Amino acid sequence: MSAPERRYPLRGEIWWTHFSPDQPGKNRPAIIVSHNGRNSHPRADTVLAIPLSTSIHKPGPAHLLLRAGETGLREDSVAWAENIGVVAKEQLIELVAGHRPLTNAQICRLAGMVRMAMGCVE
Repeated sequence: MSAPERRYPLRGEIWWTHFSPDQPGKNRPAIIVSHNGRNSHPRADTVLAIPLSTSIHKPGPAHLLLRAGETGLREDSVAWAENIGVVAKEQLIELVAGHRPLTNAQICRLAGMVRMAMGCVE
C-alpha cells in the first residue's frame, strides 16, 4: 500500500519531511519513531521523528550510524537522537524511495540515546 492511500506513516519508516518549520524549503529524511497507534489515529496531527544526515564527521553518543546497506538509502546516514521532534503529519512529504524500515531493536536503541541526551542515564 502506498503512502497516499494509507495517509499515515508507520513506525520505522523513513520519510522526507519539513522537519523544522523555521527553515522553509529545507527537507530532510527522518525516521518515524512514534508508535503506530498514534501515527494512525485520526485526531493525532503529529508524529515523533528523528532526523537523518549524511554529514558523518564523528558520531557522538546520541548518534546512530546507519549503513546504506541496512537502510536501502544511497549513502550512510546518522540519526541524531538528540534532535527528536514532533512533526506535523502535513509536513511529511513522502516515503524515501527504496528505503528499508528500521527494526524495533534499532528504534529502541534510538530511544536509549534520547534518554542519554536528556541526562536520564542509569
